[in-house]
Amino acid sequence: MSTVTFDTHKFIRRLKESGMEEKQAEAIVDGFSEAQAEAQPVTKELFEVQLSLQSEQISLQIEKAKSDTIKWVAGLLLAQAALVATIMKLLALV
Repeated sequence: MSTVTFDTHKFIRRLKESGMEEKQAEAIVDGFSEAQAEAQPVTKELFEVQLSLQSEQISLQIEKAKSDTIKWVAGLLLAQAALVATIMKLLALV
């Protein structure tokens, strides 16, 4: 996740050019910088939680696919065993 760069000096200069006093401009920039710094960890944490959740969902899908495959193979083995047993009985009758 990339960090957004913020040119505080340029922002202060723009505020002063629009007629704001330097102390007010500095206070606004400080508040904005603090808000940005506080929001960034929350965003990173949210990203990590979402990534972890997606990882868990993928793991569950893989486990379900494994289970379905095992059931399918077991069914085929039973069908094959029944077919072999039937053929053996038919050959024994001949």
